[in-house]
Formats: sequence, C-alpha cells, structure tokens
Amino acid sequence: MSPANRTQLSRVTDADQDTRAIREIVNAHKDWFMSIDGRSPLSINADEFDFSVAHGRLMFSSWTESGSQTWRISAWNWNGEKLLLDASRRLGAENVELQLVPHASAKAIVANIAAARQERCERLAKVVSDFLVNSKVERATLSPGMRRDQPGRYARIVLRLPNQRIAVTGIVAQSDARNVDSLFSSALLWFQRAMESPKRPRIERLLLVAEHSILDAARQRHVLLRDSLRDRIQLLEIDGDWTRVAPVARFERKHIWRKRLTRFPPVNDAEPSDRTHEIVARAPQAIDIVASRHGHTLRFHGLPFARTRRVMEQDRIWFGIEGSQRRLLNDFHQSDWAKLLLDLETYRHADCRDRRHWFYRASGEAWLESILRRDITRLDRGLIIAPLHAQFRTSHGGPTGARPIDLLALRHDGRLVVIELKVAGDREHVFQGVDYWRRVEAHRRRGHISAAKLFGEREISDESPLVYLVAPTLHFHPSFRTLAKPIASDIEVYRFDINEDWRAGVRVVRRERVNA
Repeated sequence: MSPANRTQLSRVTDADQDTRAIREIVNAHKDWFMSIDGRSPLSINADEFDFSVAHGRLMFSSWTESGSQTWRISAWNWNGEKLLLDASRRLGAENVELQLVPHASAKAIVANIAAARQERCERLAKVVSDFLVNSKVERATLSPGMRRDQPGRYARIVLRLPNQRIAVTGIVAQSDARNVDSLFSSALLWFQRAMESPKRPRIERLLLVAEHSILDAARQRHVLLRDSLRDRIQLLEIDGDWTRVAPVARFERKHIWRKRLTRFPPVNDAEPSDRTHEIVARAPQAIDIVASRHGHTLRFHGLPFARTRRVMEQDRIWFGIEGSQRRLLNDFHQSDWAKLLLDLETYRHADCRDRRHWFYRASGEAWLESILRRDITRLDRGLIIAPLHAQFRTSHGGPTGARPIDLLALRHDGRLVVIELKVAGDREHVFQGVDYWRRVEAHRRRGHISAAKLFGEREISDESPLVYLVAPTLHFHPSFRTLAKPIASDIEVYRFDINEDWRAGVRVVRRERVNA
C-alpha cells in the first residue's frame, strides 16, 4: 500500500465496532468489484464476501480467482467511492491492499480494462493473421469473465482461410506461469464448443499463443493431452512487443523426463517435541502435526494455529491463526492461547451451529485433508495408512513447482497415488492433478522417491502414479468431464465423489475412471 494511502487508513482498534461500521457500508451496495494490489478487479456481490471477528481480529473472507481466501484486516478507510483495506494472511507473510468498489463507481474502471484487453485481442488477431498467409480475421472477442461484468482474460479469435476456419486463443491479461492450468481449461472448453458448431467450414485446429514466460509450462500441459487432440493444437510464441509469432516445437514425453529437476527436498523426520505432544493431547481427534522445513505446524481440523521450532536447544512455540500476528507461547500470552483453543473447539467442528463463523468456513480443503490423513482407507482400502505425505513439495520453489500436492500416498501394490482435493467447484481441478502427476512421475523415473525412502523400505512399483481427484459429489465443476476426457489415457485419472456432509466423516459415494 502506498504511503499516501496509509495515512488515510484508520487502524483496527475495536474489531467488533469496525465490523459493524464496515457492514453498514457494505449493506448499502449489492454489487462490488474487488481488486488485490491493483490487479484486475473481480466482480462479486455482497453475499460472496464477509467481515467477521475471530480471536479479536477483524477478518475478511471472499471468493477469488484462486479460490476462497481469508485475510486479517489491520486498517481500513471508506472515502465514499471505495473501501480500502490493509490486509495480510499466512501469518503476516503476505501483505496486500484490497479495494472494494461499488459497481456504480467502478464502471469506468472496468470499461477501461475491457477496452485495453479488447485492443490487445485485436492486435493478437492481426499478428496471427499475418503469420497465416491468406487468412482473414472473422472474429476477435474476449472470453467471458469469471464473474458477471468482469472482463475476460483470454482472446477468442476465429481466422478464415480459403478452405478452413482456425481458432486462436491466448492470454490478453497479465501472464503468469501459475495460471497456465486456467489457460488450458478455458482454451479446451472453448475449442470443444467451436468444433461442435454447425457453421461451415468447421473449426478443427486451435492455435494457442503464449508469451515466453509461460511457454515452458504450456508445453508441459500440452504433452499430457491425447495424441488425437494434441495434433489439433499448435503452440505459438509471441515476442515481447506483440508484433510477431513463431511456431514452437512440441514436447514429447521423453523431453519432460529428460528435463533437469530441482533438488528433491528431504523429508523432515524429526520427532515432535514433548510440548507439541502435550498440545495434541488436548484434542487428539482434531489436532494433527504437519512437518515443515524448520519444525512442525499444528492444525485444528486442518486450520494452522501453532508452529513449533527448536531454537538454541530450546523448543519454541508460536501461535496465531492465518492473518493474525504470531505470538510466542509463554506465561505472558497464556490467556490468548487459552481463548484461541476454546474458540477452535467451539466453532471448528462438524456440529457447529454458527456455520458462518470464520473458523468453520476457513480452509475447507485442509479440513478434508486432515480427515483423510487420519485414515486414507476411507478413500481407497488399497492405500497404506502410513506414511502419507500431506502438502508434499517436489521442489522448494520455481514458477510452476511451488504448489504443494495435497496428498501423496502409496498403494499396497506399490503404485504411487497423487490425490488432489477440492471442496468447491474448481475448473482447474483436472489440470492441477495431472500436472502433479507429471512432477511425481519425473522424480519416480529418476529414483528420487525410492532413494528418499518416502515410504520406508516399501518397494515403489515400476508403474506411473494414479491420480485421484476428490470433491463432494455436488461440488465438482460442471466442466469436469469435458476437461478430463482430453487427458492422455495412459495417465490413469479417477474421480472420487464423496458425501456432502464430509466434515462428519468421509464416505465415497462413487468412484470412476474419467479418461479411459
């Protein structure tokens, strides 16, 4: 947040009072645009975000393009046109400026963004048309936005040649390798509809244009598609000035297995301290321990609330929920510690009466993960119960390697299983799962997983991993099947529908192979 804006914000001193004041402002407008650090605004309505108080902190929860997120608000200001929020999450590791702008005030902003993206779309259409000799631009529009009145992020271009029509797409917003799953999901859905159109000549080819920064990630997704579909999709690279495109040699599987891998991170097998075990003993059915690089994280039904670390031969414990300031667990902070545990026990359980409370709503996927970590055979009786690796990282960083795998498991027959969990509809579910498959398979082929003894002395089968995509049965994205079918058939992808009331206990309602 700029220094100028900081001087205008009022610090949160009484969370309850500030919450009432903000809700009065919010209730005066039904439709809003939300922007994070000045990025493209997201259209949301007042029912899709919430201000609440948790552990004496003012919290803001909202749907974003990356899913549901929760922030701690430390300062805010309403200037009559927009609500400015000084926000943080991940225990203060990420600090941003949030802006909530009523639709009436935001129309001009959205119009400018839409116009800029449309101009970029038309420029892309011309560049690709010049690349394809004798082609003309039949249509150049934007994709629909993720939400109502939000400008689309992708170009939807149709080029006409003498005997064929060709679809062209690419990102006309800010490119980021972490959003390639979204690009491919959007592109394949549109391409499928375009091929089904009765208009003649039919569209049977797709040109997917990528900037250099996301090209490698795009090629890695492209190689995971069925050959029949890959033959219809060509990757083009556009230069930094958006004046020229060039064809890209496509990856084959052998190329991704030969790529240099970042160092495989060692598994933290340090024994939790006695103090850690004492905390777990308070609610052993709710609290679990997740190993981290420098200690352990304690989670209450998946919600991180304390971290332990050995410092100078002493065990130290810091506590605090996401978005709040971490405090050292000592005599001075005992009352805050006791209140936090009491609030977790009161609001974060399956029978909680206040379903709108932040503790109940937060980190749903982590809650589901924590249930399965206690007994993964609820999902598949063929899986070994332990070891089971949660939030497993195949590397310490990198643009496409930073996201952790929800669960990495092993079957009794020795096959690895990549498990990706969702509790709300997510269009990128399929591509996230198969990208994790690619990373695990690359390490398996190099022998890294066996060498690291992730599963002790158990033998790892010389077969590629299975992919389990898990969600409540009514919360798979509507496009799930359409996006699952294009995945290469040698990548075994399974859909697991679980019960809607999974917090009270996970039951598999249906299991099926989705890309045979």
